[in-house]
Parts: sequence; C-alpha cells; structure tokens
Amino acid sequence: MIQVTPHMRVLVAVDPVDFRKGIDGLAQVCYAELSDAPFSGCVFVFGNRKRTAIKVLVYDGQGFWRYQKRLSRGRFPFWPQSDEVEKSLEAHELKVLFSAGNPAKATGLAPWKKALNL
Repeated sequence: MIQVTPHMRVLVAVDPVDFRKGIDGLAQVCYAELSDAPFSGCVFVFGNRKRTAIKVLVYDGQGFWRYQKRLSRGRFPFWPQSDEVEKSLEAHELKVLFSAGNPAKATGLAPWKKALNL
C-alpha cells in the first residue's frame, strides 16, 4: 500500500471513466483529459458512471500502482461536480472519500500549519 502524504497532489477526474481501462488506459486519461503526466507523482482518482467504485493511479518512481475500491452496497454519496475536468483534494480529504464520506466536510490542518509542522 502506498502512503498518501500531505505533500502529494491529489487530482480527481470529475467525469466518469470506463473501468475496463487498465494502467495504460488510465495513464492516457491523465494526459488527454487531466493535462498532467502520470509520471509526475500525483495521485489520480477516477470514478465509474454508477459511482459504485473508484480507481486510483500512482507512480512511485519504479512503476505504477493501481488501486480499486468497489462498494458492496450503495454508492459514493459525494463526487466532485464542476465545470472543470479535474478537482484537487487534500490528502485527508482523499481518505474521507475512500471511506465513502464527503471530503468537502472534512476538517484538517490549514495548509500554512502543515508547512510549519504545527
């Protein structure tokens, strides 16, 4: 399991992605739709059309990690809605999303406190 740290950028694809795609297909989505290199070290999060599953793509310097979580019941109640193609999340908000919560309501340290280790 890869550790998501507060220093990592987390980008969420707002539009649903075809979950038949593997690592190469998701990397192509990173280039084409998110306009970011999959080798950048960002954490890329994708959702399916029904919002019952999410996939995560991360490059760790040696290779790609692809994670998938599918809910046994229900849907992810929150998914970013925006006119933009991507939404940025903080590390603690990603953990809330993984537990099928609403990252918009997550509380965490202010960014300036993280930099000062307060």
